[in-house]
Amino acid sequence: MLEGLLKSTPKLAVPGTDGAGQRCGLVAIVGKPNVGKSTLLNALVGQKISITSRKAQTTRHRITGMRTEGQTQFVFVDTPGFQTIHGNALNKSLNKAVQGAVSDVDLVLFVVEAGSFTSADEKVLKLLGDGIPVVLVANKLDNVKERAGLAPWLQAMQARARFTEMIPLSAKNAKDIERLLGICEKFLPEQAWWYSEDELTDRSEKFLASELVREKLFRLTGDELPYTSTVVIDKFEEEPPQKKGQKRLLRIAATIVVERDGHKAMVIGDKGERIKRIGMETRVELEKLADAKVFLELWVKVRSGWADDEARVRSFGYE
Repeated sequence: MLEGLLKSTPKLAVPGTDGAGQRCGLVAIVGKPNVGKSTLLNALVGQKISITSRKAQTTRHRITGMRTEGQTQFVFVDTPGFQTIHGNALNKSLNKAVQGAVSDVDLVLFVVEAGSFTSADEKVLKLLGDGIPVVLVANKLDNVKERAGLAPWLQAMQARARFTEMIPLSAKNAKDIERLLGICEKFLPEQAWWYSEDELTDRSEKFLASELVREKLFRLTGDELPYTSTVVIDKFEEEPPQKKGQKRLLRIAATIVVERDGHKAMVIGDKGERIKRIGMETRVELEKLADAKVFLELWVKVRSGWADDEARVRSFGYE
């Protein structure tokens, strides 16, 4: 469970350890929107810490996930998909997060769809500097029907850039994930761990709550709702168990922010059924992840043009 594991910790050696024999380092996960970066992060960490959906630009924040195996601590950084189409304030903020993530890491996992390379992929590749090793992760291998064509594609990719390693995989395959962890380990420097062994992410439960609401929002509205819709947590209160054996209680109030009245009606649904389902599915998953009883209230507000307003983008928690 995530109780006590969702916390912010500075990049310092873990107290009480001298770091002898330990490895630790940063691994950035980058790629265009919708190539499976968040699914890959969750698989590498071994726990869901980043939301996923078929909608592009689901991930909007730099999210750090940790996994400690033996003497090695992997610190993975999931980034928003680099956006090349829309140039509003929101996307400028997201792209800045991507560029910042690849500037100070030990290894970059450049994620593309196996057998495909688009102009959007090319723009992400150009962001990567020469001094940091880059592993090409050809994801969604399970979707490739003609495996015979993969070898010449990999050769063409190696000619395009000098990747340190190339690994075709499916983020849903546990053996593929183990192979990728083995590759990553080779690039991590020998130094003391930065986090405690049981920590999974530097993000809070409050952050996770807002992300889960947004995930259910996108999944239940499909392509109807513009990607610029967002979620703001208005209240997050924790109450300790009243009796022995009871779970703590999380009281959460959140606002779903949309840009038009029509979008508001879409989120609420007929007789409020859609927003009820968004709330129910969020609550069930959050109770499981946080090991707590959750009371969740959801509201919908219209804020026209917020994604083009730099001040409002920052006020909603984007850098």
